[in-house]
Amino acid sequence: MPNLFVIYILFIGLYYNKIAGVTYGIACGILLDLFIGRKVGVSAIMLGAVGLIGGIFDKNFSKESRITIMIMVIASTLVYETGAYLIGYFIYGYSLELLSFIKILGIECFYNVIITIILYPLMQNLGYKIEEETKGSKILTRYF
Repeated sequence: MPNLFVIYILFIGLYYNKIAGVTYGIACGILLDLFIGRKVGVSAIMLGAVGLIGGIFDKNFSKESRITIMIMVIASTLVYETGAYLIGYFIYGYSLELLSFIKILGIECFYNVIITIILYPLMQNLGYKIEEETKGSKILTRYF
């Protein structure tokens, strides 16, 4: 199953900033944990990390290329799922089934990339409008 929350929070981190990405990530993670999670806080922590990663990717990589965006989605999905799995294993004592985890992780990365390819033009257009509104032009003009 694709994880649309990872794509959404990455999008916010890329086109807003790190603080907005972390804030939206934690808020969406808490709501996600309350409605469908077993333990409250795991998704909040990991989606906050995805928002932070989106803000870091914004400064270091171009958002113009589809391949770059796909790599960002894969990296964010890997961070989210691996972190959630490790938190579940170490803190909550979930069983360690590494082979099935890797299989599920590969399938989820594949689905997230497919969804991103489909939604990329819409995300890019909306993202640039949001970026223009929030960040604005950094050029200072003076008229004498």
